Amino acid sequence: MKMTRFILCLVGFASLFSCGPKQTETTEIPVALQLYTVRNELAADFLGTLCKVSEMGYDGVEFAGLNGYEPAQVKTWCDSLGLTPISAHVPLADMLADIDKVIADYKAIGCEYIVVPYVTEERRPGGELFLQMVEEIRSIGEKCKAAGLTLLYHNHDFEFKKLESGEYGLDYLYANVPADLLQTELDECWVKFSGVDPAEYLMKYSGRAPVVHLKDYYKDGEMEGDPYALIGLNEGEEKKSTAFEFRPLGYGVQDIPSIIKAAVKAESKWLIVEQDQPSEGKTPMECVAMSMEFIKKIKAEGACTGCEDECGGESCGDCGEGCSHESSSCGDASCAGEKKAGCGDSACGGCAHK
Repeated sequence: MKMTRFILCLVGFASLFSCGPKQTETTEIPVALQLYTVRNELAADFLGTLCKVSEMGYDGVEFAGLNGYEPAQVKTWCDSLGLTPISAHVPLADMLADIDKVIADYKAIGCEYIVVPYVTEERRPGGELFLQMVEEIRSIGEKCKAAGLTLLYHNHDFEFKKLESGEYGLDYLYANVPADLLQTELDECWVKFSGVDPAEYLMKYSGRAPVVHLKDYYKDGEMEGDPYALIGLNEGEEKKSTAFEFRPLGYGVQDIPSIIKAAVKAESKWLIVEQDQPSEGKTPMECVAMSMEFIKKIKAEGACTGCEDECGGESCGDCGEGCSHESSSCGDASCAGEKKAGCGDSACGGCAHK
């Protein structure tokens, strides 16, 4: 469990303000923010935005560019705020142009993963350069591995187009690039949008899914046009729009608790919140805060640990209540009472006072 931190952030050139206490972890898997979600805020005030993200309780960040700042400066800011620099979305074209620079920049910040975020139409399943793209990713993965980093692939819905073999293009990619060269960053919004169960598909790549994108959305009626461009307006309770819109976690169609449980079972290391566009009449920062509050609510309700199989439906460990089927003394003189014993899960442990 993280210790509470009090941080002073330097904003601009002269003013100081307090970030306040950093919240404790929200699930057994730490939660980060994809900074593309707050890209406009970063452009206006990079450090101040990172400070607010930390204050909300996020444990780490995933980059989508550095806004012109030097990697060393960004690392210093992340370190001072207690934000783990997990990964970076880097256009495939940039990787192909100079993968050594990409690796050097993000390794200097402390990132563990480099992510292919999106591919152009000709490199998608069925496109004329799809097979070439698979080999390009293999080559980039080899470079990342040699440098001590791991390459991830972030999906959209178009990777769920079936090939002549009958398999999804995404499955073909993972079948033809070894796991030591490429791992998944499943964007669960696009998995569900494709008509595939997000939790089940995540379990398919258990052990190969270190980072999971949590993203919610709402869709009403038949869509016309591209969902990446068509971001509908919230029309209140009637929701008569035929549009698609991204939503804060818990405000759309996703079963977020089931995805988190699957992520625990799949041995994922990070959950990353992403919302491409704001909605619900809120700003991006307000949406980010709403998503974190929803995750905290899941924690409070004991729905995040994924140990139900052992506990008979009860949660354990950091979700707060402990397993209810058994208890034992912790043997610590400072423990005011008995700790709820684990369900045999290594994540279930520690007295409430710890």
